[in-house]
Amino acid sequence: QVQLVESGGGLLQPGTSLTLSCVASGRTFSSYIMGWFRQAPGEERKFVAAINRSGTTTSYTASVKGRFTISRDNAKNTVYLQMNILKPEDTAVYYCAAGDARIWSDYDQYDYWGQGTQVTVSS
Repeated sequence: QVQLVESGGGLLQPGTSLTLSCVASGRTFSSYIMGWFRQAPGEERKFVAAINRSGTTTSYTASVKGRFTISRDNAKNTVYLQMNILKPEDTAVYYCAAGDARIWSDYDQYDYWGQGTQVTVSS
């Protein structure tokens, strides 16, 4: 069993930056693909980014590519999402997820989820 706890959300102005963190319990963090998803009001949960077990390969949805960076520190059981040049359309609840996902963008392939952290981008 893995428990995930996100932190770092907040109210930001457009163009600013924010880093989300997700800390995992347990000793098997490095064995999981880690992903970030987001869900805006009235919308389904959508893929944002994912990273492989060693942290050497990443994937992003097109709308955040070049602005967001996912990284992980296996020694700290933590995955990060650095978000730059934030836009109002980035407003959502952000969730981290862990699993043995083969299709990283498919949320059904992740086994464990955090409770989410709210990110609001507004002037």
